[in-house]
Amino acid sequence: MGIGPAVRTGRKAGAGSAVLLPVDPQKKLAILADAAKYDASCASSGGSRRAAPGGLGSAEGMGICHSYTPDGRCVSLLKILLTNFCIYDCTYCVNRISSDTPRARFTPEEVVSLTLDFYRRNYIEGLFLSSGVLRSPDHTMEELVRVARLLREDHGFAGYIHLKVVPGAAPELIEAAGLHADRLSANVELPTEADLARLAPEKKLPVIDETMGRIHLRRTEAKEERRTFAPAGQSTQIIVGATDTPDATILATSSRLYETHRLRRVYYSAFSPIPGADVRLPAKSPPLVREHRLYEADWLIRFYGFEAQELAGADAPQLDLGIDPKLAWALRNRAYFPVDLNIAPRGALLRVPGIGVRGAERIVEARRHRRLRIADLGKLRVAKNRALPFVVAADHNPTAAWIDRDDLRERIVRPQAAQLSLFDAAAPAAAPEPAPLAPALSGEL
Repeated sequence: MGIGPAVRTGRKAGAGSAVLLPVDPQKKLAILADAAKYDASCASSGGSRRAAPGGLGSAEGMGICHSYTPDGRCVSLLKILLTNFCIYDCTYCVNRISSDTPRARFTPEEVVSLTLDFYRRNYIEGLFLSSGVLRSPDHTMEELVRVARLLREDHGFAGYIHLKVVPGAAPELIEAAGLHADRLSANVELPTEADLARLAPEKKLPVIDETMGRIHLRRTEAKEERRTFAPAGQSTQIIVGATDTPDATILATSSRLYETHRLRRVYYSAFSPIPGADVRLPAKSPPLVREHRLYEADWLIRFYGFEAQELAGADAPQLDLGIDPKLAWALRNRAYFPVDLNIAPRGALLRVPGIGVRGAERIVEARRHRRLRIADLGKLRVAKNRALPFVVAADHNPTAAWIDRDDLRERIVRPQAAQLSLFDAAAPAAAPEPAPLAPALSGEL
């Protein structure tokens, strides 16, 4: 399956001419690294394989992305597509069959050579490999698995490998992928079957679900048999803003996938307009802050005990872009507060704005020794100013009238000062500060 200077016989839909593949590896890398940037489900946390001492590092370069582990460690991955040829015609994808984007294709051996070369130069610590669907799901999956198998078995590569799984591929190919890769991911891409039918008709949500379910089943069996299968789990990606599907539906889909398939992560990617876009697509990207709010809501669902419908439900299907989802929930559910720091269970503490998982654990530990006061919150690294209206402490008990204030949101979320340009003649007028809630608490909110 080598790539030579000859013209390929494949044709782009609507182009009417054969596609000439670049021969220069640098040009192919430029095309296939750029094509891979739209896949956000790139993370390296959870891998169990470790390389020999030395040889690990990080550098900027073409096709290199940086991801972060839960402990904050930065890792570098070679992030590329095997090919950006694709038989599917997903309207939101720059690599769809009807697109006029430049095409390129690596052989599995070329990807192996690139990975090992970058690794030996200390540019990367692993590989993130995806691909357009070439010929069929099975054929594409065979090529992806071949890369991982060559790295592991022929070259003893101990670095991190994340393989994209093509939904609908044969079970034995998914099995082989999980035996060689640290993480697998099959992208949902759009949150509902109706969205897929409209914009990506070749993709079916039941097929994607079946593929995810197979990965989850094999991981469960491997744990019981004390064998290794995709030890870093599986993830997926949802494109945000390509359709008018609200955040409530997106979070409901994510919650179902977490519960059903025990995903490690759901990644949210704001839709990015592409050249020659279909008229069914929006003309511009959604605000990036929407993607950020979805990540915050996702975190609350996974680690704080919130349900998706609590954060975005029928009455408020879109997340508030102005404040984080926990504060928005607290302002909508003021009857839940105040929460007593000295007696409330951990789950109740986690619902207080400004108190995170570690903060709640510190509070539970500290109150075993003495009753907590407001001054203790700062020592426990809790965002005191955000938590203050919603908690009771030994020296603080907010009244119901205080919690129910119409301007509570404005008092918690102070306006941000505008940053001056070097060429500004004068500073803009500052927004007026709200009056203090109470004399003893002036400056606390």
